[in-house]
Order: sequence, then structure tokens, then C-alpha cells
Amino acid sequence: MALIRSVATLGSYTMISRVLGFVREILTATYLGASDLSDTFFVALRLPNMFRSLFAEGAFSIAFVPIFAGKIATEGHAEAKRFAEDALAILLLALIVFLVLGEACTPWILDAIAPGFRANPAKFALAVDLTRIMFPYLLFISLVALQGGVLNSLERFAATAVTPVLLNIFLIAALLGVRPLTGQALAWAVTGAGVAQFLWLMASCRRVGMSLSLPVPRLTLDTRRLLRIMAPAVFGAGVTQINLLVSTAIASLLPVGSVSFLNYADRLNQLPLAVIGIAVGTAILPAISRQVRTGDGLGANDTQNRGLELALLMTLPAAVALAVGAMPILTVLFEHGKFTAADARATAPALAAYAAGLPAFVLIKVMVPGYFARHDTRTPVLIGAATVALNIALTVGLGLGTGLAHIGVAMATSIAGWANALALTWMLARRGHFALDQGARKRLPRMIAAATVMGAAVWLLDYLLSEAWHGPLAGQVAALAVLVGVGVASFFLLALAFSGIDRSDLWRRLRRQTA
Repeated sequence: MALIRSVATLGSYTMISRVLGFVREILTATYLGASDLSDTFFVALRLPNMFRSLFAEGAFSIAFVPIFAGKIATEGHAEAKRFAEDALAILLLALIVFLVLGEACTPWILDAIAPGFRANPAKFALAVDLTRIMFPYLLFISLVALQGGVLNSLERFAATAVTPVLLNIFLIAALLGVRPLTGQALAWAVTGAGVAQFLWLMASCRRVGMSLSLPVPRLTLDTRRLLRIMAPAVFGAGVTQINLLVSTAIASLLPVGSVSFLNYADRLNQLPLAVIGIAVGTAILPAISRQVRTGDGLGANDTQNRGLELALLMTLPAAVALAVGAMPILTVLFEHGKFTAADARATAPALAAYAAGLPAFVLIKVMVPGYFARHDTRTPVLIGAATVALNIALTVGLGLGTGLAHIGVAMATSIAGWANALALTWMLARRGHFALDQGARKRLPRMIAAATVMGAAVWLLDYLLSEAWHGPLAGQVAALAVLVGVGVASFFLLALAFSGIDRSDLWRRLRRQTA
């Protein structure tokens, strides 16, 4: 597998999406700030975001891709296409039922994910309205996940990676073009984006000869197998999202703005997680599935080691930079319009707390494919259940039981993330399915050392540039560009100096991918 090329393709398109996502968040902060309206919109958006992560980036793909890729390898494209069509029919039927129930039960769903909103009837009524408008997005994004699974199995990653761009474009258009700006306008933009994403991937599947028809729903042996794997995988692969849902519920009980502070911090933290963790996890899953299917255990271990190295090479400096540079990043990007300096000061510690867990969230994305490529859903579920319980206890204790408030909520999420990541890695290694090879054992500690020294350099430069953060916007942007540039350059120079990067191996792989 052309791992570097696949990750680069996914990462580059995801980077475009996340840059647009930054534009979207900057506009949201400018026009909504940290207010009742922003809290309400972010809570209503939590369900679509969760389903996108669970299906497009999680459980459905993890369950579907190994079966579909295995059928291509052993039975050919025709049988694989037949399986995909049967899965589409069953999935669509289940989603229609789920959509009807969801629309009817929206108030009770919001009681679960935002219990604090009941104290403000107007806020709760708006949240119900926005959630109902956005509920159809769950249907479309789930169908997009199936289409994306087909394309990813054929190693056609680009079309799937583009789909999040459409959501950001629709929301940016609503933020800039609708006056007066309302929560309903933003909610309709989300649903419209779901329709556009579905049609985009429908055309992409047709271009590669995988245009899917819609047969009569039937529970074949393969679709039963898909459902058996998928049901627990929803939980096992979605622990991070479940933890964020718990965080949102607790934050709704805190003062106004707490949900928004956590959302803005999480959006910044999601950039490296999506660009790196999800890209690597998506790229290695088809390869590990094929290697496991053909009995190539050494190949699967090598794929996972290289995925881990590549993920941490980019994640470690990002985590350190977000933690050390939280305040200047928030000041330059978000401190405009209704988002005040006080809001930035409240958000910065939450961003640092989330950044501490970033390597763990990426590690989860790299380790989970090792289980699902072997059709093991039970272990991630058990580990996930334990870490969700830990997160709930920590979130209540740190968020409500101390003066840390939303900062404690973010800390709890990161601690639970590390517990989940380490448990997944340990269990995979215990079963003989993963072991750090000589290259990884040599390079990973040196990457950590390089990131630590880089963090000290960024902290010192932040101090030297302290006057710039209070000056004109152009000066702030220039100072942030210098801070980011120095951070990136210093890390990679240090990683090369410390031999955290194998220059000859990297050059050889890059030449092989472009040959």
C-alpha cells in the first residue's frame, strides 16, 4: 500500500476542510460569540457531528471496509458490489425508522445531552427546533459513509475526503449571506450539506464503476455479519464522541458560554486529529484487513507501526504547540466581534487540556483498525465502556465538584482518552497482534524529545512577542505566522538532529510512492 501517498491525499483534503472549518468557527465566534444562541446551536450540532464521526469516520466504515475489501480480494468486484447494495438497502430502511423516532423524541434526546437547557424554556425550545431541522443530516451522512467505504476500499480516498468541505461551504455561506442570522438558517445549511455530500459521492461511485442500485431489503449472511460487527463497533469506535457528548451534557449545567468555550477549544484540537489521526486510521484499515485476511501478520504489524510513527510525528508537535500557544492562537483567530478577550481567556485552558489528550485520541484511531480488521468488536467495547464510566466520574468530579468548571470537563476527556488508548494498545500487544518494531522503539522517544524542546522554543517566542498580541490585527497575524513557522521548522530540524526521522527510509518511501 502507498501509505504515505494515501495519508497525504486524505490529509491534504482534510486540511482544506479544516481550514474552511476554521473560517466557519471564526465567523461563528464573530457573529454568535459565547452566548445562549451559540450554546444552543453547538448542542444541536453535536448529534450530526457525533454521527459523522461514528459512521463516516468510525463504526460503519470499520465494519464495512474489511468485508467489502475482503470480497474484492477473494470474490471479485461483482460480489463486492452486490454486498454493498444489500447493505445500502438495509441501512436505508433502518435510518428511515431511526429518523422518524428521532424527530418524535427530540425533547427527550435533548434532556439527555443538554439537561441544563430545561431551566431556560426559550433556549430549550430553540434547541428542539434546530435539532429537528438537522436530524435528516444523520440519514444522509450515514449513506455517505457507505459510499465512502466503497471508494476507500478501492483506495480512491480523494472523493470521500472532499465531502466535509461541502458542509463548511454551506455553513460559511449561511453565516455570510443570511440576515438576520438565525439558528434555523444554520440548521438548514447543515441538512442541505448532507444532501450535497450524498449526491457528490453517488457521482464518484458511478465514475469508478460502482454505481449502487437499491434492491429490496434482505438480511443475507453478509449483511447479518455486517450488523453483528457494526452494532458493538458503534460503541467501541465512538468512545471519544461519547465522551464529548458527556462533556456537553455536564457543560450545559455550567454558566452560559461553557458549551461554547469547549466547542471552540475542541474545534482547534480536531484539526490535527482529523488531518492526522483519521487520515492514518482510514488509510491503514484496508491494508491491514487484506494482510490479516491473507495471513500476513508481519505485514499488518509493519503497517500499524509505520502508521503510528507517521501519526505521532505530526501529532506530538501539534499537541505541544496548542497547549503552549493556546492564548495567542485564540486571540488571533477568534477574538473578534462578539467573542471577547474574556472569552479567549476562558477558552485557552480548555484548549490546553484537550491538547494534552491529542496524542491519545490519535493513538486510538491507529489502534482500533487492528481489532476490527480481525472482526474483534468485543474488546474495544469493553475497554470503551470502562473509559466512558471513567470519563463520567471524572467529568462530574472535575467539572461540577471543583472550581475548574469547563476546564475540568476538558481535563476529564483527555484523561479518559489516554486510558482508552493505552488499554487498546496493551491488549493488542498482549494478543500478539502488535509490537513496536526496532525502528519505532528508536524513533518515538526522539520525537518526544524534539517536541519538548520545540515547546520550550515556542513558549520563549510567545513571551518575546507578547506586545504583538495586543496590537493591530495585521501584526497579530504576522506574529502568529512567525510563531507557527518557528515551531514547525524547529521540530523537524530537531527531529532530524535527534534521529527521530529516518531520512534515508523516508526518502526511499517517498520515491517509491511517486515512482
